[in-house]
Amino acid sequence: MAELRCDWCLGSPEYIAYHDNEWGKPVTDDQTLFEFIVLESAQAGLSWITILRKREGYRQAFHQFDPTKVAAMTADDIERLSQDPSIVRHRGKISATISNAQCFLRIAEEFGSFSNYYWAFSDNQVITNHPKTLADVPAVTSLAETISKDMKKRGFKFFGPTICYAFMQATGMVDDHIEGCVAKETRA
Repeated sequence: MAELRCDWCLGSPEYIAYHDNEWGKPVTDDQTLFEFIVLESAQAGLSWITILRKREGYRQAFHQFDPTKVAAMTADDIERLSQDPSIVRHRGKISATISNAQCFLRIAEEFGSFSNYYWAFSDNQVITNHPKTLADVPAVTSLAETISKDMKKRGFKFFGPTICYAFMQATGMVDDHIEGCVAKETRA
């Protein structure tokens, strides 16, 4: 019998690997959280598979997602990266990545880590939902609106409530795997 997976990941091997190994698994490492902020922000208006396929390009372009190095990037870097086909060449998103790194570091300094700030929104708990189908999974929740609003107040760009909810799913604050999904069943 074939293993059941969330329908959205069945279109490619990259999607399946991401779904099985990353999506919905709790992330507390700041650099990995920053990586997902970069990738989710880049996704705005695009498909996730586009970003997954450019992930290595993002890794190279943005210093392995080291927020300190990204925060120090300059207008020359923005110009150079706006010509780089290995990432989404959207000048606004590239610029936002740099300013988001600066915001990220300010939060990490204030709270001891970005993870401390972020996970406090859910009282350090995974929110496990029990959707039966993809149609049962919301695009946004009130908690995503709260987090997004606070992050925007702190200067983040390209991080509205829908992107925030995708970030919450990607980093495992929310487990939206459908009931019976192999990844839900094996989540640590």
